[in-house]
Amino acid sequence: MSSPQHDPARRPAWSPSRNAIGLWTAEGVLGSLFWVVVVVLLEVFLPLPTWLAVLLPVLVVVEAVVTIGLRPRLRYRVHRWEVTDEAVYTLTGWLSRTWTLVPVSRIQTVDVTRGVVQQVFGLATVAVLTASSQGTVRILHLEADVAARVADDLARRAETVRDEAT
Repeated sequence: MSSPQHDPARRPAWSPSRNAIGLWTAEGVLGSLFWVVVVVLLEVFLPLPTWLAVLLPVLVVVEAVVTIGLRPRLRYRVHRWEVTDEAVYTLTGWLSRTWTLVPVSRIQTVDVTRGVVQQVFGLATVAVLTASSQGTVRILHLEADVAARVADDLARRAETVRDEAT
């Protein structure tokens, strides 16, 4: 998990857990089911013009293909993270990309969270709280044991840096 170099221009080394694909797929299924229910209710209870009655189901199918079939795999390919001796790096987003570097010296607290759906997939998120205006940086969807080790390592490093500064 540690790299000897501090090169902010490079891509972080690690992807989220492969189980994140399943989690994102499940979220896509739930979202698509919501839109199916909405369209069915609209078509049953409202007199829609024929073109709209045809277009809405087509749009729901397109949305389902994207959110279930494409987006989870694409997100897996583009979300990255890494912890080095000096910093925490994250790279997130699949349309709008956000690259974040948090120096270990700026870390105030490190938390591990496990939402209900994450627990089903054995995942956890490491939240790194800093003193900056950006607030918390999250390393999403790591294996739960990896998240615990990363959080413990970061907390120890941050404490060591604070002790050296005083």
